[in-house]
Amino acid sequence: MTPTGGPGAPPGETYRGLRVLELTTTIAGPFCAMILADLGADVVKVERPGGGDDARAMPPHLDGESAVFHSVNRGKRSVVLDLSCATGAEAFLRLAEDADVVVQGFRPGAAERLGVGFDTVHRRNPSVVYCSVSAFGSAGAGAGLPGYDPLIQAFTGMMSMTGEPGRPPVRAAASLIDLSTGMWAAMAVMAALARRERTGRGEHVEATLVDSGFALLAHQVLGMAATGEVPGPLGSGSPITAPYETFRTADGWIMIAAGNDGLFARLCRALGADELLGDARFAGSAARVRHRDVLHHAIEQRLAVRSRAACLELLQRAGVPAGPVHDLGEAVAHPVAIDRGTVVPGAPLPQVRLPIAGPPVAGYRRPPRLGEHTTEILGGLGYSPAEIATLSVSERPPG
Repeated sequence: MTPTGGPGAPPGETYRGLRVLELTTTIAGPFCAMILADLGADVVKVERPGGGDDARAMPPHLDGESAVFHSVNRGKRSVVLDLSCATGAEAFLRLAEDADVVVQGFRPGAAERLGVGFDTVHRRNPSVVYCSVSAFGSAGAGAGLPGYDPLIQAFTGMMSMTGEPGRPPVRAAASLIDLSTGMWAAMAVMAALARRERTGRGEHVEATLVDSGFALLAHQVLGMAATGEVPGPLGSGSPITAPYETFRTADGWIMIAAGNDGLFARLCRALGADELLGDARFAGSAARVRHRDVLHHAIEQRLAVRSRAACLELLQRAGVPAGPVHDLGEAVAHPVAIDRGTVVPGAPLPQVRLPIAGPPVAGYRRPPRLGEHTTEILGGLGYSPAEIATLSVSERPPG
């Protein structure tokens, strides 16, 4: 399948006609498949009988719908199949015969045991791009180990650098590992589809949570190599420059990013703190980093007597990069988020658009209900209603 559309074509037309089968749950794999759906692919989400994707049960819920599930599953179709039985696995393989992409998130070896691993799928469809999403990969020291976003934040050292000095390690609020893994998986699929245009053959690609975590820490890893020092938590600060952190005002918090000598000079003059410019402790970024705490106190003394709004007006007028520390409600209600179309209305829950594509004119298609398209999809393969009913009910004993 060749990506469609020419110059100026809507991003949502890029993969029109592409068929994707998704065998993943929670966030990373579903986000990969949703990216492809937003770009126009027909994504069929294959879910297990009973509860389906684990995210469907994750709070909070509105009208019985999980916000977590809704955030990474729009625009898909859902079919329920029991892959633990041979007839269910065979039905999946029949679906895979007409697929361009398979995305699976089983632990290494599980897809093969179920009869839906790459080799089996590739024999049925040599042109399929098969993407495996896992925690530590299919081989090596970590193969088969369990992995979730906070476990990988902890494992890679990210958590040890997050939070305030002297306080317990802190998890980043956003699911950085899961979401970035989904993006890397989507890029791996796109690259494999481009190679298929030249070779006509599919291939097996992989994205892992642990690789994604280390990729996010690239400059910290190189900084450690350069200095020989293991980085620790800095709160909102940065190890590469200062002042580059949050400051308290009379009624809230602001972030200041005066990352070079010129911006630092503007900040000092705006605050009436010219004496800081002549202080050798603050001459250059490296010196300001070494004396960060003293500098922070000197700046915050001058900000704490002003309101947040007054501080921002003063600094922005002086050309100093600064902004408010919003809570999430303030952030999504801000004119910038509104102008960018960040939150797209929907029912029962809105959607957050991908930053690479605007939403369709009619809005996003809501995430599917569990098994909503089972009859439509399996019926299209020639299965009878009675056969579909059997394929969609687990044959495994309870417990």
